[in-house]
Amino acid sequence: MHKQLKLFLVADGIYALAFGMLGPIYAVFVQKIGGDILEAGAAWAIFMIVSGIGMLFMGKLQDKLSKDKNVLVAGYFLRSLGFLGYYFVSNVPQMFILQVFLGLSVVVISPATYSFYANYVDRKKLAFQWIAWESTWFIVQGIAALIGSFLASLYGFKTLFLVMFIASLFSLVIATQLKEEPKELQVKKNNKK
Repeated sequence: MHKQLKLFLVADGIYALAFGMLGPIYAVFVQKIGGDILEAGAAWAIFMIVSGIGMLFMGKLQDKLSKDKNVLVAGYFLRSLGFLGYYFVSNVPQMFILQVFLGLSVVVISPATYSFYANYVDRKKLAFQWIAWESTWFIVQGIAALIGSFLASLYGFKTLFLVMFIASLFSLVIATQLKEEPKELQVKKNNKK
C-alpha cells in the first residue's frame, strides 16, 4: 500500500473516531436541547440531503481541479469547526443550522477524498485497498461509539464535543502532511501496473 494511502487512512480514521463518538447518542443530545425524535430525524435528514446534493456539484468541480490535498485540508478544517459548533448549540434551530454547515463540510471534502485515494490505489490490489478504507470506518466508529457514550455519560456532552473537536484537529494536522503527485503522473503510474 502506498505510504500516502496509509497516512490518509490514519487521518481519516482519527476523523471517523471523532465523528463516531456522537452517532449512537445523537438523539439524546437533541432531546437535551429541547428537541424530540422527529427533530433529531429532521436534523439528520438536513445533513444527509445537503451533503448528497452538494457532493454532486462538488464532484464535477473537483474533477477540474489539479490538486486534491488543499481541498482535503479545507474539508478537515470545516469538519473540525462543525464539531466545535456542537459545543455552542443550545436549541433545535441552531442544530439545524449546524447540520447545514456540517453537510457543506462533507460537500467540500468527499469528492477530494475519493479522488486523492483513487490516485494512489494499486490496480492489482483494488479490492483490498478500497475495503481497507471502509473497514477502518466500521472498526473505528464501533470503538468511537463506546468512547462517546462513556464520555457523555460521565462528563456530559460539552466534554464530548471538545474531545471530538480535539480529535478532529489531529486528523487535520495529519492531512496537512499528505503529499500529492500531479494527477496525470499518478494515473500514468497506475495504468502501468
